[in-house]
Amino acid sequence: MGNITEAKPKLLITEDDFENQKFLELFLKRYFLVYICDSSDSFYDLMSKEKYDIILMDISIKGEKNGLELTKELKSDPNYSDIPIICYTAHAFNKDRINALEAGCDVYLSKPSDIHTLLNTLFDLLRGKGKFLMGLNSSQSFA
Repeated sequence: MGNITEAKPKLLITEDDFENQKFLELFLKRYFLVYICDSSDSFYDLMSKEKYDIILMDISIKGEKNGLELTKELKSDPNYSDIPIICYTAHAFNKDRINALEAGCDVYLSKPSDIHTLLNTLFDLLRGKGKFLMGLNSSQSFA
């Protein structure tokens, strides 16, 4: 096996439900360096310490701001506006999808979704930004 010098992409999961956090971490840590926050306060703390390649954002989180407000702030800041954001939420009405996309989310997925759909969405967004995924060729996806 060749020497892999590229690190896994950094994924920030913004999710306030502990069970969802653990489920997502379990399935995504194979492909990503996973960071988790559960509130707008911890979100700002983590954003000040790392540069993330992609963000999985729930709408309902703890703290003074929700996920859509955080997304709007990121997308209006040139230092962060290029980070792809997937809105991953239990808010499943069409109005919620529209609000998420208007806030600046690149993709909207409602929970629960198939883990393969989530993985393919993450991979597609990263490929669109020219990011390499360790252990995957440029066209691999999950069925």
